[in-house]
Amino acid sequence: MRPPRFLLVVLSVTAIVGCNSAKSPISTKSSGASTTSAPTRSAVTSEGITTPDSSIALTPSTTVSPTDPAPTNALDWSSCDDKVVQDAAFQCATLTVPSDHSDPSGTTLDLALIRLPATADDRVGAILLNPGGPGGSGFDFVAQAGTTLVSQMGLEQFDLVGFDPRGVDRSGGLRCQTNAEIDHLAYLDDTPDTPEEQALLDESDSAFSASCKAKYGDTLGLYSTDQTANDMDAIRIALGDEQISYIGISYGTYLGAVYASLFPDHVRAMVLDSAFEPGGDTVEQQYETQLVGFEGAFNDWASWCAGNPDCAFGGATTDVGTKWDALRVQLDEHPIAGGDGRMATQTLLDSATFAALYSKAEWPVLGAALAAAETGDAAGLFRLADSYSGRESDGTYNTIGQSNPIISCASGIESELPPDPEALVAKLRAAAPRFGKDILAADFAKGGRCIDLMAKQPLDVLDYTGNAPIVIIGGKNDPATPYRWAQEMTAAMGSSASLVTYTGEGHGQILTSTCVTEAEASVIVSLTLPTRDAVCDADPEISAPEWWTSLPVPDGVDPVLNAPELLAALGIDPTQLFGEIRTTSLPKDTAISSYTEALDGASFALLGQQEPFPGVPQTVHDTPDETLLSVLVIDPAAIADNPQFESLAPLVPEGKTLILLLDLTQ
Repeated sequence: MRPPRFLLVVLSVTAIVGCNSAKSPISTKSSGASTTSAPTRSAVTSEGITTPDSSIALTPSTTVSPTDPAPTNALDWSSCDDKVVQDAAFQCATLTVPSDHSDPSGTTLDLALIRLPATADDRVGAILLNPGGPGGSGFDFVAQAGTTLVSQMGLEQFDLVGFDPRGVDRSGGLRCQTNAEIDHLAYLDDTPDTPEEQALLDESDSAFSASCKAKYGDTLGLYSTDQTANDMDAIRIALGDEQISYIGISYGTYLGAVYASLFPDHVRAMVLDSAFEPGGDTVEQQYETQLVGFEGAFNDWASWCAGNPDCAFGGATTDVGTKWDALRVQLDEHPIAGGDGRMATQTLLDSATFAALYSKAEWPVLGAALAAAETGDAAGLFRLADSYSGRESDGTYNTIGQSNPIISCASGIESELPPDPEALVAKLRAAAPRFGKDILAADFAKGGRCIDLMAKQPLDVLDYTGNAPIVIIGGKNDPATPYRWAQEMTAAMGSSASLVTYTGEGHGQILTSTCVTEAEASVIVSLTLPTRDAVCDADPEISAPEWWTSLPVPDGVDPVLNAPELLAALGIDPTQLFGEIRTTSLPKDTAISSYTEALDGASFALLGQQEPFPGVPQTVHDTPDETLLSVLVIDPAAIADNPQFESLAPLVPEGKTLILLLDLTQ
């Protein structure tokens, strides 16, 4: 349930090639394949479940729009004044909702909304989207992935509507601590060897709760899943729709399921991708589930990395797990100073590793970051870990790190204390020997992460009584939301829900697996569920076409750059698209014209040229097998001037211009 990390570079080729049947270039994985909290070293902070007697049954609303109240304020859609929105097709609005839906005449808060309007004349309705977290930005998700979702899923008849849930970023984002305070207590050494390290850990345990209570007091309990589900219905009313469709990922699946349980008649169709169902785990499972999930994902990554030329941390005879363990000890004993003065500890290594295990596309990125850290360069580890914690390159944080625990606690998503901590610790260490080895029985003496924030809150129990089609995706190798949760959610959502099993790696499969995306699109567009017990395998990586070896390389263009992190930052998933990066010191206009001239001489006919982003030329060429080749040039000025390219700045060799070559066959 991570917030979006990758830049989705979605370029329009239709203006150049008209009705050519090739798909739009760079159809990439959604950066909103967001994630649930990675396991932490202190077991009592792991995401968990409340006991049945602290749960509440949801009482459905049985009324539909003819009796809907008037919205608090009409939606005044206008152009978006936000740095993440670079396409004029998007519109933004603000909706005022009650702070407490049980007291509609009380205080209010404002929700930030973004819309990509339907382009077809026969509009069907709206699709609400949530990327997870809890605390992920639905505004960012739609701004970054909306255009791709429409093109890849055939959603032209729908308005795509994203919103920042209450307490998230633009919707009264919860900020208990300043950026400097967060930095001060981030990535601490969690195996303290000195009184100073222990003092920092003690400060970290109490500082967040104390700051939140001082700033927000008893209102913290209002940032619950139940209240957000009521916000969603207020959005539906403001849109003027009797029913809504919904796409939720990870925690977003639970939010959608709670909404459906409360408002069954208001649901048209739902996609619940990487199901999170916090309703039936035993005490042991509350702590063990994600720990085991990430242990398994790490082992799969290590097996892949060993001897794989795409993994810089591997080698023909390398025991990757042992090598990672050694680096962790090294960083514990001798942290590496980062360029901004922060220290790369073993906790940073853990966070970076967990972040990369959410997606197989990031496995090469992790390998490169680990190899660099061995040489004393921790920049790659910081980038991975910071992407998970919501830290921007300028040192500011989005709100996910602070809203996540508050929303979880307000929603009753909290682990119970085990009756026998010693026995639980022994089991956790046996089940997850790498990520469970530092857990101590003393970690369970603190009462859990919620006790200092608010009184114990009830957990909503899912019970959907409607008949709208709902597709639920469960991954066999999902480290964050285990397959068992998808099975349990499918049962809770009744006879109109259908489970799709994904056999590949990673968390959140929309726009990553062709099979999954097609199943999800079918439910939303045509209200058609996949067959019972449907199975989707992972897409294979796309190989270079035969004609790729005949591509000319103009004078002044450097060899292929092996830069997995750069490809990931551009949103290029090797299962969706084949491409490579070169660099040059040539001016951008010279670089693009040199490639055009060289390709024309090698019988790659130019079909057209455009500038999809300011100062970024792109050409599209016919190929010997009548498919398409794209050449895109991004120079340092374009990186500095386009917010979309902000994440590229630290990854591009100094003074160099990028040349991105893409096979548009897929």
